[in-house]
Amino acid sequence: MIVARELERERFLRELEAVHLHWFAAEDEGRTEEPTEHKIRKAREEEGKVAKSQDVSAAIILLFCAVTLALLSGYLFQVFQDMVRYFLSRSTEIDVTENHTLLATFYGFFLRLTLPVASVALVSAVLGNLIQVGFLFTTKPITPDPKKIAPNFARFVQKSFLSTEAIFNLAKAIGKVIVIAALAFINIRSEIGRIVNLATPNIAQSFGLIAWIAFRILVQASIILLFLSLFDYLFQRRQHREQLKMTKQEVKEERKTYEGDPMVKGRMKQRMQEMLSRNMVRKVPEADVVITNPTHYAVALEYQRDRMQAPMVTAKGQDAVAERMKALADESGVPIIENKPLARALYAEVEIGDIIPERFYEAVVTVLKQVYQMDKARARMW
Repeated sequence: MIVARELERERFLRELEAVHLHWFAAEDEGRTEEPTEHKIRKAREEEGKVAKSQDVSAAIILLFCAVTLALLSGYLFQVFQDMVRYFLSRSTEIDVTENHTLLATFYGFFLRLTLPVASVALVSAVLGNLIQVGFLFTTKPITPDPKKIAPNFARFVQKSFLSTEAIFNLAKAIGKVIVIAALAFINIRSEIGRIVNLATPNIAQSFGLIAWIAFRILVQASIILLFLSLFDYLFQRRQHREQLKMTKQEVKEERKTYEGDPMVKGRMKQRMQEMLSRNMVRKVPEADVVITNPTHYAVALEYQRDRMQAPMVTAKGQDAVAERMKALADESGVPIIENKPLARALYAEVEIGDIIPERFYEAVVTVLKQVYQMDKARARMW
Protein backbone atom coordinates (compact mmCIF):
# COMPACT_ATOMS: atom_id res chain seq x y z
CA MET A 1 0.00 0.00 0.00
CA ILE A 2 2.81 2.37 0.92
CA VAL A 3 4.69 1.52 -2.28
CA ALA A 4 1.58 2.25 -4.35
CA ARG A 5 1.15 5.64 -2.69
CA GLU A 6 4.81 6.49 -3.35
CA LEU A 7 4.47 5.51 -7.02
CA GLU A 8 1.34 7.65 -7.32
CA ARG A 9 3.14 10.58 -5.69
CA GLU A 10 6.11 10.27 -8.08
CA ARG A 11 3.74 10.15 -11.07
CA PHE A 12 1.96 13.30 -9.86
CA LEU A 13 5.28 15.13 -9.40
CA ARG A 14 6.39 14.20 -12.92
CA GLU A 15 3.12 15.50 -14.34
CA LEU A 16 3.46 18.68 -12.30
CA GLU A 17 6.98 19.29 -13.64
CA ALA A 18 5.64 18.96 -17.19
CA VAL A 19 3.09 21.72 -16.64
CA HIS A 20 4.12 25.02 -18.20
CA LEU A 21 4.36 27.56 -15.39
CA HIS A 22 2.91 30.44 -17.41
CA TRP A 23 -0.60 29.10 -16.64
CA PHE A 24 -0.23 29.75 -12.92
CA ALA A 25 0.36 32.73 -10.66
CA ALA A 26 3.82 32.87 -9.12
CA GLU A 27 2.51 32.54 -5.58
CA ASP A 28 0.50 29.42 -6.51
CA GLU A 29 3.78 27.67 -7.32
CA GLY A 30 5.69 29.07 -4.36
CA ARG A 31 7.65 31.40 -6.64
CA THR A 32 7.96 34.40 -4.36
CA GLU A 33 11.53 35.54 -5.13
CA GLU A 34 12.39 38.18 -7.72
CA PRO A 35 14.15 36.72 -10.80
CA THR A 36 17.91 36.96 -10.88
CA GLU A 37 19.80 38.64 -13.71
CA HIS A 38 20.88 35.22 -14.95
CA LYS A 39 17.26 34.00 -15.06
CA ILE A 40 16.18 37.10 -17.00
CA ARG A 41 19.10 36.78 -19.43
CA LYS A 42 18.46 33.04 -19.95
CA ALA A 43 14.76 33.67 -20.61
CA ARG A 44 15.66 36.32 -23.19
CA GLU A 45 18.51 34.59 -25.02
CA GLU A 46 17.45 30.93 -24.85
CA GLU A 47 13.65 31.06 -24.66
CA GLY A 48 12.90 34.39 -26.37
CA LYS A 49 10.83 35.59 -23.41
CA VAL A 50 10.89 39.38 -23.16
CA ALA A 51 8.64 42.15 -21.87
CA LYS A 52 6.93 43.42 -25.00
CA SER A 53 3.66 45.17 -25.77
CA GLN A 54 1.99 44.47 -29.09
CA ASP A 55 0.10 47.74 -28.70
CA VAL A 56 3.31 49.78 -28.93
CA SER A 57 4.27 48.18 -32.25
CA ALA A 58 0.70 48.45 -33.58
CA ALA A 59 0.47 52.16 -32.70
CA ILE A 60 3.85 52.91 -34.32
CA ILE A 61 2.84 51.02 -37.48
CA LEU A 62 -0.49 52.87 -37.62
CA LEU A 63 1.14 56.28 -37.16
CA PHE A 64 3.91 55.70 -39.72
CA CYS A 65 1.52 54.29 -42.31
CA ALA A 66 -0.88 57.22 -41.85
CA VAL A 67 1.95 59.72 -42.39
CA THR A 68 3.11 57.75 -45.44
CA LEU A 69 -0.39 57.82 -46.94
CA ALA A 70 -0.52 61.58 -46.41
CA LEU A 71 2.90 62.19 -48.00
CA LEU A 72 2.25 59.88 -50.96
CA SER A 73 -1.45 60.62 -51.38
CA GLY A 74 -0.91 62.49 -54.64
CA TYR A 75 1.23 59.72 -56.12
CA LEU A 76 -1.11 56.93 -54.96
CA PHE A 77 -4.20 58.75 -56.26
CA GLN A 78 -2.52 59.25 -59.64
CA VAL A 79 -1.58 55.55 -59.87
CA PHE A 80 -5.14 54.60 -58.93
CA GLN A 81 -6.54 56.87 -61.66
CA ASP A 82 -4.14 55.41 -64.23
CA MET A 83 -5.16 51.89 -63.23
CA VAL A 84 -8.90 52.58 -63.50
CA ARG A 85 -8.45 54.43 -66.80
CA TYR A 86 -6.31 51.62 -68.24
CA PHE A 87 -8.73 48.81 -67.41
CA LEU A 88 -11.88 50.76 -68.38
CA SER A 89 -10.38 51.72 -71.73
CA ARG A 90 -9.58 48.08 -72.51
CA SER A 91 -12.62 46.46 -70.97
CA THR A 92 -14.32 46.09 -74.36
CA GLU A 93 -11.20 45.38 -76.41
CA ILE A 94 -9.39 42.55 -74.61
CA ASP A 95 -10.49 39.02 -73.92
CA VAL A 96 -9.60 38.53 -70.27
CA THR A 97 -9.50 34.74 -70.57
CA GLU A 98 -6.92 34.81 -73.37
CA ASN A 99 -4.78 37.91 -72.73
CA HIS A 100 -2.22 37.09 -70.00
CA THR A 101 -0.60 40.52 -70.11
CA LEU A 102 -3.63 41.89 -68.28
CA LEU A 103 -2.69 39.93 -65.13
CA ALA A 104 0.92 41.21 -65.22
CA THR A 105 -0.36 44.77 -65.65
CA PHE A 106 -2.67 44.35 -62.67
CA TYR A 107 0.19 43.14 -60.47
CA GLY A 108 2.29 46.10 -61.64
CA PHE A 109 -0.37 48.58 -60.51
CA PHE A 110 -0.97 46.59 -57.31
CA LEU A 111 2.71 46.72 -56.28
CA ARG A 112 2.95 50.44 -57.04
CA LEU A 113 -0.04 51.05 -54.77
CA THR A 114 0.84 48.75 -51.87
CA LEU A 115 4.64 48.43 -51.81
CA PRO A 116 5.42 51.93 -50.38
CA VAL A 117 2.97 51.55 -47.49
CA ALA A 118 3.88 47.89 -46.91
CA SER A 119 7.59 48.77 -46.77
CA VAL A 120 6.97 51.50 -44.21
CA ALA A 121 4.79 49.11 -42.17
CA LEU A 122 7.58 46.50 -42.16
CA VAL A 123 10.23 49.01 -41.11
CA SER A 124 8.02 50.50 -38.38
CA ALA A 125 7.19 47.01 -37.05
CA VAL A 126 10.90 46.22 -36.73
CA LEU A 127 11.48 49.63 -35.13
CA GLY A 128 8.68 49.07 -32.62
CA ASN A 129 10.24 45.81 -31.48
CA LEU A 130 13.77 47.22 -31.37
CA ILE A 131 12.63 50.09 -29.15
CA GLN A 132 11.17 47.64 -26.64
CA VAL A 133 13.55 44.67 -26.56
CA GLY A 134 16.58 45.57 -28.68
CA PHE A 135 17.96 43.19 -31.30
CA LEU A 136 16.86 39.62 -30.58
CA PHE A 137 16.39 36.82 -33.10
CA THR A 138 15.01 33.49 -31.92
CA THR A 139 12.52 30.93 -33.20
CA LYS A 140 11.77 29.56 -29.72
CA PRO A 141 8.45 31.44 -29.21
CA ILE A 142 6.97 29.97 -32.41
CA THR A 143 8.33 26.46 -31.87
CA PRO A 144 5.48 24.02 -31.05
CA ASP A 145 5.53 23.16 -27.34
CA PRO A 146 3.05 20.60 -25.90
CA LYS A 147 3.72 21.97 -22.40
CA LYS A 148 1.86 25.17 -23.31
CA ILE A 149 -1.40 23.24 -23.61
CA ALA A 150 -3.64 24.03 -20.60
CA PRO A 151 -3.31 21.10 -18.17
CA ASN A 152 -6.52 22.01 -16.38
CA PHE A 153 -9.60 23.51 -18.03
CA ALA A 154 -10.68 25.34 -14.88
CA ARG A 155 -7.24 26.89 -14.57
CA PHE A 156 -7.32 27.86 -18.24
CA VAL A 157 -10.70 29.57 -17.84
CA GLN A 158 -9.48 31.36 -14.71
CA LYS A 159 -6.37 32.67 -16.48
CA SER A 160 -8.18 33.59 -19.70
CA PHE A 161 -11.26 35.27 -18.21
CA LEU A 162 -10.81 35.91 -14.48
CA SER A 163 -7.14 36.79 -14.06
CA THR A 164 -5.67 40.27 -13.72
CA GLU A 165 -4.26 40.03 -17.23
CA ALA A 166 -7.65 39.08 -18.71
CA ILE A 167 -9.41 41.97 -16.94
CA PHE A 168 -6.69 44.38 -18.07
CA ASN A 169 -6.95 43.20 -21.69
CA LEU A 170 -10.74 43.55 -21.62
CA ALA A 171 -10.51 47.08 -20.22
CA LYS A 172 -7.85 47.90 -22.82
CA ALA A 173 -10.02 46.68 -25.72
CA ILE A 174 -13.06 48.60 -24.48
CA GLY A 175 -10.90 51.70 -24.03
CA LYS A 176 -9.66 51.48 -27.62
CA VAL A 177 -13.19 51.26 -28.97
CA ILE A 178 -14.28 54.25 -26.87
CA VAL A 179 -11.28 56.35 -27.95
CA ILE A 180 -11.73 55.64 -31.67
CA ALA A 181 -15.51 56.15 -31.48
CA ALA A 182 -15.06 59.46 -29.63
CA LEU A 183 -12.50 60.69 -32.17
CA ALA A 184 -14.72 59.70 -35.08
CA PHE A 185 -17.72 61.44 -33.50
CA ILE A 186 -15.78 64.66 -32.78
CA ASN A 187 -14.23 64.86 -36.26
CA ILE A 188 -17.41 64.04 -38.15
CA ARG A 189 -19.46 66.41 -36.00
CA SER A 190 -17.01 69.25 -36.71
CA GLU A 191 -17.46 68.71 -40.47
CA ILE A 192 -21.13 67.81 -40.49
CA GLY A 193 -22.08 70.94 -42.45
CA ARG A 194 -19.71 70.11 -45.31
CA ILE A 195 -20.65 66.43 -45.25
CA VAL A 196 -24.36 67.27 -45.69
CA ASN A 197 -23.51 69.32 -48.81
CA LEU A 198 -21.33 66.61 -50.44
CA ALA A 199 -23.85 66.26 -53.28
CA THR A 200 -23.09 69.78 -54.49
CA PRO A 201 -19.33 69.68 -55.30
CA ASN A 202 -17.70 67.33 -57.78
CA ILE A 203 -16.58 63.82 -56.88
CA ALA A 204 -12.92 64.80 -56.42
CA GLN A 205 -13.79 67.41 -53.79
CA SER A 206 -16.12 65.00 -52.01
CA PHE A 207 -13.45 62.30 -51.99
CA GLY A 208 -10.88 64.80 -50.69
CA LEU A 209 -13.10 65.82 -47.76
CA ILE A 210 -13.81 62.21 -46.73
CA ALA A 211 -10.11 61.35 -47.07
CA TRP A 212 -9.11 64.36 -44.94
CA ILE A 213 -11.55 63.43 -42.16
CA ALA A 214 -10.40 59.80 -42.22
CA PHE A 215 -6.75 60.88 -42.13
CA ARG A 216 -7.35 63.11 -39.09
CA ILE A 217 -9.10 60.30 -37.24
CA LEU A 218 -6.29 57.90 -38.14
CA VAL A 219 -3.45 60.16 -36.97
CA GLN A 220 -5.20 61.28 -33.78
CA ALA A 221 -6.11 57.69 -32.90
CA SER A 222 -2.56 56.44 -33.51
CA ILE A 223 -1.04 59.18 -31.30
CA ILE A 224 -3.48 58.53 -28.44
CA LEU A 225 -3.07 54.75 -28.76
CA LEU A 226 0.71 55.15 -28.75
CA PHE A 227 0.47 57.08 -25.48
CA LEU A 228 -1.89 54.50 -23.95
CA SER A 229 0.34 51.64 -25.11
CA LEU A 230 3.05 52.86 -22.71
CA PHE A 231 0.82 51.73 -19.83
CA ASP A 232 0.38 48.37 -21.53
CA TYR A 233 4.16 48.07 -21.87
CA LEU A 234 4.61 48.74 -18.14
CA PHE A 235 1.95 46.12 -17.39
CA GLN A 236 3.65 43.57 -19.66
CA ARG A 237 6.98 44.22 -17.92
CA ARG A 238 5.34 43.53 -14.57
CA GLN A 239 3.73 40.34 -15.90
CA HIS A 240 7.03 39.24 -17.43
CA ARG A 241 8.87 39.55 -14.11
CA GLU A 242 5.95 37.82 -12.38
CA GLN A 243 6.25 34.83 -14.71
CA LEU A 244 10.01 34.64 -14.12
CA LYS A 245 9.78 34.67 -10.33
CA MET A 246 11.68 31.88 -8.61
CA THR A 247 11.29 29.70 -5.56
CA LYS A 248 13.73 30.07 -2.69
CA GLN A 249 15.22 26.70 -3.61
CA GLU A 250 15.78 27.79 -7.24
CA VAL A 251 17.61 30.89 -6.03
CA LYS A 252 19.82 28.77 -3.78
CA GLU A 253 20.59 26.28 -6.55
CA GLU A 254 21.44 29.04 -9.01
CA ARG A 255 23.69 30.74 -6.48
CA LYS A 256 25.47 27.44 -5.87
CA THR A 257 25.90 26.87 -9.60
CA TYR A 258 27.13 30.31 -10.60
CA GLU A 259 28.59 31.73 -7.41
CA GLY A 260 29.67 28.62 -5.56
CA ASP A 261 28.27 27.01 -2.42
CA PRO A 262 28.03 29.70 0.31
CA MET A 263 29.17 27.23 2.97
CA VAL A 264 32.23 26.27 0.92
CA LYS A 265 33.01 29.90 0.22
CA GLY A 266 32.60 30.70 3.92
CA ARG A 267 35.01 27.91 4.92
CA MET A 268 37.54 29.04 2.30
CA LYS A 269 37.30 32.61 3.54
CA GLN A 270 37.72 31.46 7.13
CA ARG A 271 40.83 29.45 6.24
CA MET A 272 42.23 32.42 4.34
CA GLN A 273 41.72 34.61 7.38
CA GLU A 274 43.40 32.00 9.56
CA MET A 275 46.42 31.91 7.24
CA LEU A 276 46.62 35.69 7.26
CA SER A 277 46.33 35.74 11.04
CA ARG A 278 49.22 33.27 11.32
CA ASN A 279 51.29 35.72 9.28
CA MET A 280 50.55 38.41 11.82
CA VAL A 281 53.89 37.90 13.54
CA ARG A 282 55.59 38.80 10.27
CA LYS A 283 53.16 41.47 9.10
CA VAL A 284 52.88 43.63 12.24
CA PRO A 285 56.59 44.58 12.35
CA GLU A 286 56.34 45.59 8.67
CA ALA A 287 53.32 47.86 9.25
CA ASP A 288 53.50 51.65 9.24
CA VAL A 289 51.04 52.06 12.11
CA VAL A 290 48.82 50.04 14.45
CA ILE A 291 45.49 51.70 15.25
CA THR A 292 43.91 50.62 18.56
CA ASN A 293 40.62 50.86 20.43
CA PRO A 294 42.76 50.85 22.79
CA THR A 295 42.08 47.52 24.53
CA HIS A 296 39.59 45.58 22.41
CA TYR A 297 40.69 46.10 18.78
CA ALA A 298 43.93 46.59 16.88
CA VAL A 299 44.41 47.10 13.14
CA ALA A 300 47.80 47.23 11.40
CA LEU A 301 48.12 49.40 8.26
CA GLU A 302 50.85 49.40 5.65
CA TYR A 303 51.23 52.00 2.91
CA GLN A 304 53.80 51.89 0.14
CA ARG A 305 53.15 54.66 -2.34
CA ASP A 306 55.00 53.02 -5.22
CA ARG A 307 52.76 49.94 -5.31
CA MET A 308 49.63 50.74 -3.30
CA GLN A 309 46.85 53.11 -4.26
CA ALA A 310 45.82 53.42 -0.58
CA PRO A 311 46.81 51.97 2.83
CA MET A 312 46.17 48.25 3.26
CA VAL A 313 45.10 46.29 6.33
CA THR A 314 47.87 43.74 6.93
CA ALA A 315 46.67 42.40 10.31
CA LYS A 316 43.83 42.86 12.75
CA GLY A 317 42.75 41.31 16.00
CA GLN A 318 40.43 41.49 18.98
CA ASP A 319 41.08 41.21 22.73
CA ALA A 320 44.01 38.83 23.26
CA VAL A 321 45.07 39.02 19.61
CA ALA A 322 44.95 42.82 19.79
CA GLU A 323 47.19 42.78 22.88
CA ARG A 324 49.62 40.49 21.06
CA MET A 325 49.68 42.87 18.07
CA LYS A 326 50.41 45.87 20.30
CA ALA A 327 53.22 43.95 21.98
CA LEU A 328 54.76 43.06 18.60
CA ALA A 329 54.40 46.65 17.41
CA ASP A 330 56.06 47.96 20.57
CA GLU A 331 58.95 45.50 20.17
CA SER A 332 59.41 46.45 16.50
CA GLY A 333 59.10 50.21 17.00
CA VAL A 334 55.89 50.47 14.98
CA PRO A 335 53.85 53.54 16.06
CA ILE A 336 50.64 52.75 17.99
CA ILE A 337 47.87 55.33 17.55
CA GLU A 338 44.67 55.29 19.58
CA ASN A 339 41.55 56.06 17.53
CA LYS A 340 38.51 54.22 18.86
CA PRO A 341 35.92 54.79 16.07
CA LEU A 342 38.45 54.21 13.27
CA ALA A 343 39.79 51.02 14.86
CA ARG A 344 36.30 49.60 15.33
CA ALA A 345 35.21 50.54 11.79
CA LEU A 346 38.32 49.12 10.10
CA TYR A 347 38.10 45.89 12.11
CA ALA A 348 34.41 45.42 11.22
CA GLU A 349 34.45 46.42 7.54
CA VAL A 350 37.91 45.74 6.06
CA GLU A 351 39.40 42.27 5.72
CA ILE A 352 43.09 41.44 6.03
CA GLY A 353 44.84 42.08 2.73
CA ASP A 354 42.23 44.61 1.51
CA ILE A 355 42.77 48.26 0.64
CA ILE A 356 40.80 50.57 2.90
CA PRO A 357 37.60 52.04 1.38
CA GLU A 358 37.59 55.64 0.21
CA ARG A 359 35.33 56.78 3.05
CA PHE A 360 38.18 56.08 5.52
CA TYR A 361 40.80 58.08 3.61
CA GLU A 362 40.45 61.30 5.57
CA ALA A 363 40.66 59.60 8.99
CA VAL A 364 43.63 57.43 7.97
CA VAL A 365 45.46 60.43 6.49
CA THR A 366 45.13 62.16 9.86
CA VAL A 367 46.65 59.10 11.56
CA LEU A 368 49.51 58.88 9.08
CA LYS A 369 50.28 62.56 9.62
CA GLN A 370 50.65 61.81 13.33
CA VAL A 371 53.00 58.95 12.47
CA TYR A 372 55.15 61.12 10.21
CA GLN A 373 55.31 63.84 12.89
CA MET A 374 56.39 61.21 15.43
CA ASP A 375 59.09 59.98 13.00
CA LYS A 376 60.37 63.55 12.49
CA ALA A 377 60.48 64.18 16.24
CA ARG A 378 62.34 60.90 16.77
CA ALA A 379 64.84 61.83 14.02
CA ARG A 380 65.55 65.22 15.66
CA MET A 381 66.20 63.48 18.97
CA TRP A 382 68.81 61.27 17.36
